[in-house]
Amino acid sequence: MPETLDLSLYAKPAGDGTLGMELAVDGISCGACIGRIENAVKSLPGVTEARLNFTNRRLHVAWADGAVKPAQILEVLEKSGYHGHPFVPLRAEQEEAAEARRLTRCLAVAGFAAMNIMLLSVSVWSGNVTDITPETRDFFHWASALIALPAAAYAGQPFFASAWRALRAHSLNMDVPISLGVVLALGMSLVETANHATHAYFDSAIMLLFFLLIGRTLDHAMRRKTRAVAGNLAALKAETAHRFTGDELVSVPVAALKAGDRLLVKPGERVPADGAIINGASEIDESLITGETARRKISAGARVYAGSTNYSGALTLKVTAASGSALIDEIEKLLEKAASAKSRTMRLADRASRVYAPVVHLTAALTLAGWLIAGASVHDAVVTAIAVLIITCPCALALAIPAVQVVASGALFRNNVILSAGDAIERLADVDTVIFDKTGTLTMPEPRVANATSLDPDLLQKAARLALSSRHPLAVALSREAAMRAPYDCAVEEAGQGVRAIIDGIEARLGSAEFCDVVAANLSNASTICFRHGKRFDIIAIAQKLRPDAIDVVNSLRGRGLDLRILSGDRVEAVAPIARALGIEHWQGGLKPAEKIAYIEQWKAQGRRLLMVGDGLNDAPSLAAAHVSLSPISATDVTQAQADAVFLGERLKPVLDAIAIARRARTLMTENLWLAAIYNAIAVPIAIAGAVTPLIAALAMSGSSLLVTLNALRARTGGPS
Repeated sequence: MPETLDLSLYAKPAGDGTLGMELAVDGISCGACIGRIENAVKSLPGVTEARLNFTNRRLHVAWADGAVKPAQILEVLEKSGYHGHPFVPLRAEQEEAAEARRLTRCLAVAGFAAMNIMLLSVSVWSGNVTDITPETRDFFHWASALIALPAAAYAGQPFFASAWRALRAHSLNMDVPISLGVVLALGMSLVETANHATHAYFDSAIMLLFFLLIGRTLDHAMRRKTRAVAGNLAALKAETAHRFTGDELVSVPVAALKAGDRLLVKPGERVPADGAIINGASEIDESLITGETARRKISAGARVYAGSTNYSGALTLKVTAASGSALIDEIEKLLEKAASAKSRTMRLADRASRVYAPVVHLTAALTLAGWLIAGASVHDAVVTAIAVLIITCPCALALAIPAVQVVASGALFRNNVILSAGDAIERLADVDTVIFDKTGTLTMPEPRVANATSLDPDLLQKAARLALSSRHPLAVALSREAAMRAPYDCAVEEAGQGVRAIIDGIEARLGSAEFCDVVAANLSNASTICFRHGKRFDIIAIAQKLRPDAIDVVNSLRGRGLDLRILSGDRVEAVAPIARALGIEHWQGGLKPAEKIAYIEQWKAQGRRLLMVGDGLNDAPSLAAAHVSLSPISATDVTQAQADAVFLGERLKPVLDAIAIARRARTLMTENLWLAAIYNAIAVPIAIAGAVTPLIAALAMSGSSLLVTLNALRARTGGPS
C-alpha cells in the first residue's frame, strides 16, 4: 500500500460519535480466523466493534473518533498474520477473480502431476514384486521427484503461504499440518531416493495436495457467488440533488444534504433523500423500497423515500433524513448486520479447527518420541510420524461436505435452482417454516391481463397491439398479450388519458374510462384499462397473477409439515386474496423492512428455522436475517446478491425441489462425516502402531476421500424427506 494513501478518507461517520471502515482481509483460511482477527482488532483502545464476515472476507471496524488511527488497525492485522486494505468493490471483485484463477491453476498442476506420478508409482509397485532392477526403480523415483517438487512448490502455495502467516503470528491453523505433511513427505522421499530405497512418497504428497485443492477450490467457487451489495444499493441512490439556496437552484452531491434542505425532484429522477412534499403533485414508484406494486399518488404533505422514482410532476420537498439515515440506508445497515450474524454460524467450524491442528501435531510428535523411546531407528520413527501426519490430513473430512455440495448443486441446477452460498444446502435441510413475499414471489413478477378468457379475442389483440405505443404500466402489461409485436402507425398518446390510433379506418382508443367513453367498472383486486374501437369496447383487468403451480407447491410444502406464512410490503387488500387462494392463514401486509426483520427475529427466538422467499429490495434484509433464503431470477440485483439461492422460470416448484434435494444431501453429509470419523478411528491407531508406511497412508487417505466422493454422487437426485 503506498505510504501516501490517506486511510482516513475511507473512514465514515456512523452518526453516534464513532467512525467506521470496511476492510478486505487476505489470508483467511478457516473459521478459527474469525475470532483471532476480531479479538486482535478489539484489543486496540477505542475500538467499539470488530465484525468479520467469513463469507466475503470483509471486516467492519468501528471506533471512537480520535481514539485510533486506521493505520493501526492494519498494523494489528499484519502482526496477526493477515493483510488488510480498505474495501473497494471493484478491487475486491478483481481480487476474487484472481484468487479463483490461482486456485484453478494450482488444482490443474496438482492433478496433472498426480496422474503422471501415479503412472510411475504403479510401475515401481508392480516391479517390486516382479523383476524391476534397482537402477530402473531409482530412475522412476528421480523422474517422480522431477515432477513432484516443482508441482508441489506451485500447487502448494495456498497452503504454504497460509501456514507461514500463521507461524509468523505464533499460531496454528489447518494449513500447518497439511504443509508439514507435504514437506516432510517430499523431504523423506528425496532422502530415500538418494539412498536407493525401495519406496518413495512423492505420490503421497501430490495426491494430498490434489484432494485438498479440490475442496479449497469448491469452497472459493461457492463463496465467490455471493456479492457485496454496497455497489448495488448505490445504484438506487441519486448521486446529485437539486437544492434551493435562497431562490437559486444548485446541483450538489447527495452526501452534502442535511435535514431541512429544500430540493427539487424533476420527473423521471430518483428521490435523493427521505422528505416531505412542500408543493407539487405526482406519482412515484416505491416498489423497490416498500414493496408496494401500485404507483402512489402524492401531493403536499406526503412523505417520500430516497430511491423512489418520480414520474409525472415536479416536486419540491423538505429533507427529513439525508444520506446515511434514509430508509434505503437503513435497509443497507439491516442487511449488513443480518449477513454478519449469519456468518457467525461458522463458529462451529472454529472450534473444530482450533482443536484439530494441535491434536495432529501432538499425535505425530508423540508417535515419533514413542518409537524412539522404544528403540526404533531415527529413520523408522520419522517414517512412522510422517505416515501419521499424512493419514490424519483431513482429506475425507474436507471433502465430506464440499463433495455433496457440488453434486447436490448440480441436481439443484437441473431443477432450476442456482446456489450462491456454500452452506445453503445444510441450512435448507433444516427448514421448518417458509415465509413468502407476495409480489413477484407467489405472484408473477409482471402484472398480466386477468380476465382474458372473458374478452373478445379480436378486441384484446387490437388493444394489446395499440398498447405497444404507450409506456403506461397498465399498457405495458396489456402489450404482453399482443401476438403481432409491431405498433400501429400514427398512434398518438395523450398525457394522462391514453393512446389512440386509426385501425381499419375506425378510431380506436385505449386508456381511462373517460378517454374511451366507457362507464367505469370496479373490478376487485385489479386495475382496469379500457379499449374502444368504434362501437365495440371492453374493460380489461390488469392484476398480479399467481404463479402457475403456486397452489400445488404450497399444498406440497404443507404436506411436508412446513409452516407457511406471508410477509409483504404490499397493501393489505392486495395480500388478503392471495393468502385466501393459497390457504395460508398467517399473513401480514403493509410491512416495512424493519418490521419484517422484527417478525423474523421473533420467530427465530422461538427456535424456528426460517426459509425466506422474496424478490424486492425491501426483502433483502429479511433474506439476510432468515436461516436460509431464496429469490426468483426476476428479483432486484441487490436481493439476488443477498439470497442463498436463486430459482429460474415462472414456476414455484424449484422451492419445493430445493428443500427435497437439500434434505437428501444433509443425510449424505452426515453419512460422509461418519465415514471420515470411522476412517480416522481405524487408520490412526494402525499408523501410530507403525503398520502403515507413508505410501499406504496416502492410499488410505485417498481411499477414504474416494469413498466419501462416491457416496456424495447419490445426491444427484432428491430422495424422500
